[in-house]
Amino acid sequence: MIVHVLLFISAFLAGIINSIAGGGSFLTFPALVFAGVPAVAANATSTVAMLPSAFASTLSYRGDLQRLKGEPLAIWLLISLVGGVLGSLLLLSTSESAFREIVPWLLSLATVLFAFGNRISDALRGALHHSQLLLSLLLFPIAVYGGYFGGGGGIMVLAAFRLYGLSDIHAMNGIKTLVIGTLNTLAAVIFIAAHKVHWVPALLMMGAGILGGYLGPVIARRLSPALVRQIVVVVGTLMTAWFFYISPR
Repeated sequence: MIVHVLLFISAFLAGIINSIAGGGSFLTFPALVFAGVPAVAANATSTVAMLPSAFASTLSYRGDLQRLKGEPLAIWLLISLVGGVLGSLLLLSTSESAFREIVPWLLSLATVLFAFGNRISDALRGALHHSQLLLSLLLFPIAVYGGYFGGGGGIMVLAAFRLYGLSDIHAMNGIKTLVIGTLNTLAAVIFIAAHKVHWVPALLMMGAGILGGYLGPVIARRLSPALVRQIVVVVGTLMTAWFFYISPR
């Protein structure tokens, strides 16, 4: 029962965090590992469990997305879809021991991006001058990373759109959740087909994630994004330290 409560709370909070800033994997992935799910399967299960929450957040942001008319959303989503598939296939080709060695470094990267990503993207805002080619070249590796691991993927997407020249944070969060949901859609299908998903925790977390994902945009309009980022950075730092401690030597 304690494990189930932990999984529910982690998914609920992850749904909220993903819709505001990204970084919910800092909660769901460790929670699944602590619950006894092997690392590769935990990552796959987290992806499947949190997929509906991304679309719940997108639904909640639908009004904000209307302000992106004229942007080639279909192209961005197609790039995300292809990158997510490649990333998921890369994950399935990684051994359990190798993935456990890689995870602390991935968490470190994601934590650093969370801590400094906004400053970098603010400094370089508009540097791509609405160049579709350069944005595509940024989105593709982000999508591959998202399909492979995903921690910090949301902040990478936000940074890419800032560089592209977007400034409406709520519209950016709306397209971010749609991009993350899209890149994880076929990745989730691949993980399911490969029998990497632990369904009991996945279904429990799915319901909690949908609730958090839908409420997140409502909270985002009342809560300081800086506070949310600070919380995510602290959690990411603690999780990184823990995974370095337990990683194979």
